[in-house]
Amino acid sequence: MKEAEYVALATENNSIEMDLYAKYNVKRGLRNADGTGVLVGLTRVGDVHGYIMDEGERIAIDGKLYYRGIDVEELVAGAAAANRFGFEETIFLLMFGRLPSAVELADFENLLGEQRKLPDNFAEDTIMKVPSPDIMNKLARSVLTCYAYDKSPEDLSPANVMRQCIQLIARFPTMAAYAYMAKKHYYDHQSLFIHEPEPTNSTAETILSLIRPDQKFTRLEAEILDLALVLHAEHGGGNNSTFAVHLVSSADTDTYSAIAAGVGSLKGFKHGGANLKVIGMMDDIKAGVKDWADTGEIADYLVKIMKGEAYDGSGLIYGQGHAVYTVSDPRATLLRDKAGVLAAEKGKTDEFILYSNIEKLVPEVFRKVKNSDKTICTNVDFYSGFVYRLLGIPSELYTPIFAVSRIAGWCAHRMEELVSGGRIIRPAYKCVQPRLPYTPMSGR
Repeated sequence: MKEAEYVALATENNSIEMDLYAKYNVKRGLRNADGTGVLVGLTRVGDVHGYIMDEGERIAIDGKLYYRGIDVEELVAGAAAANRFGFEETIFLLMFGRLPSAVELADFENLLGEQRKLPDNFAEDTIMKVPSPDIMNKLARSVLTCYAYDKSPEDLSPANVMRQCIQLIARFPTMAAYAYMAKKHYYDHQSLFIHEPEPTNSTAETILSLIRPDQKFTRLEAEILDLALVLHAEHGGGNNSTFAVHLVSSADTDTYSAIAAGVGSLKGFKHGGANLKVIGMMDDIKAGVKDWADTGEIADYLVKIMKGEAYDGSGLIYGQGHAVYTVSDPRATLLRDKAGVLAAEKGKTDEFILYSNIEKLVPEVFRKVKNSDKTICTNVDFYSGFVYRLLGIPSELYTPIFAVSRIAGWCAHRMEELVSGGRIIRPAYKCVQPRLPYTPMSGR
């Protein structure tokens, strides 16, 4: 058989009629018929709130995101008021369930700083000798390789898992940065720069320092990257990558296997890779719209995109809409406000205005093209790629930086699953394959 025949055969025998999903009341994507998620677990780590149910009707409200019961907007405001970075405080809150005191935060920051350096020969043997064109792929492999450097990789006691989690949270910026530098050198044939992480730097400062040849950055650049890290750190137990960590952890596997599963999930374009789609779409809009200040011309082009006549033909305006948020995504709002300040510093205010105009125009364009009264809002992916581009961060690192942030949530949920889960996650699948008799070779 030829390759095309193998593909055709596999495709034919893996196709399931759509009406069967309705017949057996299958919750496709673990979603209810009204779009809400199927309740499969309980968590104290994070809560995503975008609507209320009133007598069976879904009512849209302004979005809220809570970390351990604390509004993320208050968390961000508190760090800003104290003129300090907020991500390390966020990690502490997610991992330990409460806000740290000043002394506890300083100790925790020192602990993370001490753990950022990779084990001896790790960078050379694991990253440099086996580089990858995809940083998320290399990050997953690096996580799994950490198993071999751990004297107690299979110990599932809370103390040991906590140690493993803290080490991985601290090492993720270094592993991602080194993986990028290896890719840049071996695949793009550019100079190789490998910097040692500075223990006193915050996570945001560490990332900027490790990926820039001169290691220089401004306070504003570090602040907005820190904000992005805070906003991406956690999003409830049901998001795809966190659920993957819950799923794999419920089997009582090791920490490295569980976190690698989260990395693999986040790599997907429907999840962590979404901001890359936004950047591609925005480049297309910037090329197709002559006057970025002309809202009429912008709206006309958005109509073309939604009709599948522009960009990738999908009919999707990326960075718009969310599974839970309806009226607003609080993460997008916070990031947008800070992005405007950074855009002004970088001389990119005209581009920021283009983004802002698209955000304002999309709901009406959606109603016009789709003839729908569904409420949609701009999500965090719409502005995160813009912010990373303003920071000069290469697109290959957009999703890895998301992982550097989200591992805080993954580890918090892993601890919760090991402490409170107790049962392996095992949903049911209905087999719809008809029974067939076995045919001897002579009769095939």
